[in-house]
Amino acid sequence: MLAMAKKRTPPDLSALTRGELESVVLSLWERLDALESKVSKTSQNSSKPPSSDGLVKKTSSLREPSGKPPGGQAGHKGTTLKRVAKPTDTVNHPLPQQCMRCYSALPLEQAEVAARRQIIDVPATVFDVIEHRTLAVTCRCGQVHVSSFPDDVTELVQYGPNVRALGVHLTQGQMLPYARAAELIHDVYGLTISPATLLAWVAEARAALQATADCIADRLHAAPVLNADESGLRVAGKLHWLHIAANDTLTWYGVHAKRGMAAIEAHGILPNRLGVLVHDCWAPYWRLDDSVHALCNAHLLRELVYVKEVTGQQWPESMMQLLLGANRVCTAARHQQRTLDANEVAAFRTVYDALVREGEAIHPETTQQAGQRGRSKQTVAANLLRRFRQHADAVLLFISDPAVPFTNNVGERAVRMPKVKQKISGCFRTLAGAEHFCVIRSCLDTLRKQGHGMLTVLQRAFAGNPIQPAA
Repeated sequence: MLAMAKKRTPPDLSALTRGELESVVLSLWERLDALESKVSKTSQNSSKPPSSDGLVKKTSSLREPSGKPPGGQAGHKGTTLKRVAKPTDTVNHPLPQQCMRCYSALPLEQAEVAARRQIIDVPATVFDVIEHRTLAVTCRCGQVHVSSFPDDVTELVQYGPNVRALGVHLTQGQMLPYARAAELIHDVYGLTISPATLLAWVAEARAALQATADCIADRLHAAPVLNADESGLRVAGKLHWLHIAANDTLTWYGVHAKRGMAAIEAHGILPNRLGVLVHDCWAPYWRLDDSVHALCNAHLLRELVYVKEVTGQQWPESMMQLLLGANRVCTAARHQQRTLDANEVAAFRTVYDALVREGEAIHPETTQQAGQRGRSKQTVAANLLRRFRQHADAVLLFISDPAVPFTNNVGERAVRMPKVKQKISGCFRTLAGAEHFCVIRSCLDTLRKQGHGMLTVLQRAFAGNPIQPAA
């Protein structure tokens, strides 16, 4: 039998003074505002993940309609399958032996190709077994000479680099669980490989790629522009944190039990660097005083959408149009291989400051009352406006420096694949497994950005000749 919820007894308001009643109303108003704010936030107007939206249809977007019809546009060059000049095999479909009208024998030796069609398919493959043999010979003097096996041939029977690379690629590149990866290899190649064997191959791949991952970290530390982000990761049933450092050509992953400065200092990439650091305004990043900071405008745009929806005021929409318009101007300038001059940059800053002042006139910050402990609670709009005012240089850095991106999408895209891994395969059972994934994924994502296939990267690593990232 379900227990009945205990009802709250409403207070006797008749015994309260006017000042006490005003205090109760203000408290209830603040609680109502907090609850409405929590309910109204989605991934479209805040930093909440898309998975928190549920099945509610998304109706808001930062993208503006282009007015073009859906599908391929006029002048778009389409692509289709093309026939190859030298097919692997040919199949000639026979003619009848006699004419269908007069029943005379057909001169089949004079037949010519009337039309050709090709089918592209993958072969039904099986595995190869290569036997290595050493040779022995005895000299006339009686000395016996025996050849040696290669350094990588150490066992009586062992798996080669290609199948080991495939196993690691399926689990760390394509995010399959170990059991399903082993099942796929068996279905395609007929090899029976246990999940424990795949786990051992992952550890071998991590050892082979560790030097490459260290090289990636060193180059990111010296990079002029660096995107940083972090996200929760379940390891051994506990919350750990995945830390990302990335740019257009390099990606590095690290896992740590802490989210803040302890992890940042332990990884050693972000501290003591002089370049631009692009981030989402998380407080610990501001403690990195050596970096020039740039904020992710996608986060700010989503928060402006929320303030606009809640307040119905004009200044959030105007600020959104200013940032998006500035991004369009800067993108066009980059295509023209030029930078904005000082007057253009100053014009954007003037409008920006005016919009911040307009918003602050409507949403002034509340001051601390006499006897009040701690900071005074501010509205969402007031907090956002304070961020716009205090970090104006970081918000608008993309206008004056063409190397600085408008958003932190490079870092946020790097988070997606580890999230897919966790969603498909569950949490990491051990910290070592999470560290293996970070090292391997750092190399795979970096070299994929630089034009290398992930399977080729792993094959080279198991062959003892790992690909090094380009400078």
